[in-house]
Formats: sequence, structure tokens, C-alpha cells
Amino acid sequence: MKKNLFVDRAKVTVVGGRGGNGASHFLREKFVPLGGPDGGDGGRGGHVILVGNASLKTLVDFSYRKTYAAEPGKAGAGKKRTGKQAKDSMVPVPVGTVVLTAGGEMVADIREHGQRVIVAKGGRGGRGNVHFATSLRRAPKLAEKGEPGESRDLVLELKLLADVGLVGLPNAGKSTLLAAVSAAHPKIADYPFTTLTPNLGRVKIDEGADFVLVDIPGLIAGASQGAGLGHEFLRHVERTRLLIHVVDAGFPGVDPPRDFTTINRELADYHARLARRRQLVALNKVDLVSKPRAAALKKRFQGQGYEVFLISAATRQGVPELMRRALAVLQTLPADEDTLDLPIRIIRGLPPRFVLEANGTGVWRLTGQEVIKWVAMTDFENEEAVDKLRDIFNRLGVSKEFKKKKVAEGDTIVVGKEEFLFREDL
Repeated sequence: MKKNLFVDRAKVTVVGGRGGNGASHFLREKFVPLGGPDGGDGGRGGHVILVGNASLKTLVDFSYRKTYAAEPGKAGAGKKRTGKQAKDSMVPVPVGTVVLTAGGEMVADIREHGQRVIVAKGGRGGRGNVHFATSLRRAPKLAEKGEPGESRDLVLELKLLADVGLVGLPNAGKSTLLAAVSAAHPKIADYPFTTLTPNLGRVKIDEGADFVLVDIPGLIAGASQGAGLGHEFLRHVERTRLLIHVVDAGFPGVDPPRDFTTINRELADYHARLARRRQLVALNKVDLVSKPRAAALKKRFQGQGYEVFLISAATRQGVPELMRRALAVLQTLPADEDTLDLPIRIIRGLPPRFVLEANGTGVWRLTGQEVIKWVAMTDFENEEAVDKLRDIFNRLGVSKEFKKKKVAEGDTIVVGKEEFLFREDL
């Protein structure tokens, strides 16, 4: 039987489709003896597009497939016919997926079903020779190859979209509470770490009045530094606007105030804004303690400024009142407080347009997004295409750099996935 895995982080590579090659073609028709160039353009390569899908709850599919590439565009043809544009590659992701670069910069935040984000653009089609005709060059054989599509390494992080988060130590009764108020069926047993994945449930109060509740598992002392399971799942607290802090008040030997402090310290260590997140305190299992003890605990937490509810998730004592209050508080909280700060985007100076470095005896590596694109689009078997590349190198200053670094005739120039032998006229 296939195991139901919960995966909330994945690394993938996305590659846009290459554009189709432009056509080098000349009109040849009866009674048209001087037919000129009529080569059409290549079609655009396909984009890679992430699409929000509310039915998906995990990134497990990205554990089995790591690369997503779109199809290339079709080549152009004679009679100025443009090649067919490639189909875009649609990749479904769960709603709540944040897309980051490998360096941690944010690319997209997918929050809605059907939301689409292009994460790797397809290359444009190469131009056919019809575009290169001039009064001096009436029969150009020059046609561009298609532009390579974008290639990016991305990190996908799933942050469950929920209104209210249940936090507390293992065995505090969070899963029992979730099961008592929603249709969720988390695994429940009398030992720590029963819950190994976050569980979502919808709490319906009245007709048209409901909210989504998430049980965050694995929080223990040191969770924010990676202890237990909490480090893996703390990110799912980020998008909740309200926390219900479930505290075990009835298990022998527990210290509710200490447990409460332990969890709040971990929330604050993970992100300072979590320490300021509105909390309702649910003293659970009060059916197992004396009324004087329950009252004393309630008074102690109220003295710290918290709203406190005495509940028993097992018997549902006090649970309806807690859920109604949670809904009422949610309605007073602004919607724009439902996320933490996004990853900081560090803006640095613009990178150089190209860099030429020795890569061994007689071998040079030329890097830079613009030069990589133009070299990839050049047909080195076509003298006119090489002439065009030389003009581009002159404009960008590459030719000057070749002379400065004393690149010799016949040296190998490596540019992206292409390589060619250096000529003095480049």
C-alpha cells in the first residue's frame, strides 16, 4: 500500500522551452524570377507555469520528479510562416506554496486555487531571414536560432493556509480537540509525537460562519533550533492569525505554566512576530483535575493578560465556547496580518554584462546572460550569422576584452553549453 507522505519542502529545477529556429528561405515561384527572402520566425518555447491546486495538500510529487522542462517551439518556414508556439508546461502545486530562489529570494506566493505563476520563461523564436534584408543586402542567408529558455533552481515551501493554529506540547490534546470540532481524523494515542504531520480541519460555527484550524505537531523545548519535529513544522504557524495554546492541566506531574512558557519561547525564537501573535489559552483535561486547581490555573494565566478557557477535548466541555470566541476574535483581526515577513530580498549592484576568464591552456570561459543568449542563437555554419555575432560582441565590449586578455587565434571559447574556436576578427 502506498504510504501517504507529507512533504512540505522540495528543491526543483525548471527549464523553459527553447524557441524555434528562424528559417533561411527564398521565395521560389513560377513567374517570380526575383523572389526575395521569405523565411519565417520560429515559435516561442513553452513556459513552465506553477498552478495553485486546492486539492493538493503536500509537495510529495516533487520528491519523485526534480526537473520540469517545457517543450521547444517549432521552426519557422518559407512564405514567412511562423513556427508553432510550444504548449506551456503546467505544474500543479498546493495552495499555500511559497516559491524561492536557491538563494532564498522570493519568486512567488501561491495563495489561490487556479493562480498561475511563470517560473521559467520559454525562449523567443529566432527571426527568419526576411528580417535581415536591406537595400544593400537583398539576399541574406542569416536566420537566428531560437533563444534558450530560462533555467532556474527553485525551492518550494508549503505553508498551510489556516486561520487558527493549535500549539502546545506533545500530548496536550491538540489532535483530540481538532477531531472534536471538525471532520479531521488525526491519529490519536496516549504517547508523545502521535501527530507526525500538520492536520487541517474546518470548524463550522453557524451557517456561513467557519474557519480553518491547523494542528501543529512536534513542538518541544529546542524546536526552533531543530529539536524534535517542531523545526520542520513551525513554518505552518506563520500564516495563522490567531493561536489557541493548548495546555495540559490534568496529566499527573505536569507543570502547565512551565509548559506554556516553553512553547512561547520556541515561537519567539523562530520569529519575533509569533511572540506577538494573539493567543487564546485552552486549559485542557480539566475533567481530570479538581475545580480549585482549575480555577487557580485560570486565574494565573488571566493575570498574564490572556483569555483562558477551561475545556476537555475528550468530553467537549467548554469547547463550543472556545470555538465561538476564536471566530469572534478572528473577525476583529485584519487580514493583512496573516503572514510573517517574506524573505529579505538583498539588492546588490548590477552584475557585469560579461566576464571572460581563463579555463585552462588555450581555453576561455565567457559568462553573462546576454552573451550566452546571443551565442546560443548563432549558427556558426552561417558566415552572416557569425558576422552578426561579431557586431554584438563589438557593441558589448567583448571583442575589446578578447584583445585585452590576449586570446589567441584557435583558442576555445566556452559560452554556456556552446563552444567555438576564436578568430581574430571576433
